[in-house]
Amino acid sequence: MRTTITLDDDVARLISDAQHRERKTFKQVVNEAVRRGLSAPGPAATPYSVRVHHSGVRPGIDVTALNRLADELEDDALVAGRDA
Repeated sequence: MRTTITLDDDVARLISDAQHRERKTFKQVVNEAVRRGLSAPGPAATPYSVRVHHSGVRPGIDVTALNRLADELEDDALVAGRDA
C-alpha cells in the first residue's frame, strides 16, 4: 500500500541513521520499525517490581480508632453533602 506521512525531524533522522547502519532501504526500515512497534507487548505485559517499605504504627496508637475516625469523617462528609 502506498501512503504519505509526515515525519517529525527526529524520527526522520532515526530512520536515516538506521538506513545507513543496516544498509536497508527507507521502505524496509519503516516497515520493520512499524511491525516491531505494533507487535510488541504493551506496558501492561511487562513485569515490574515494587520495593516493600516496612512501616509500622507507633506504639500506643490504636489502629481500630483510626478506622473509626475515617468512618466518622466519611459520614460527616456525606451529611454535609446532603445539606448543601
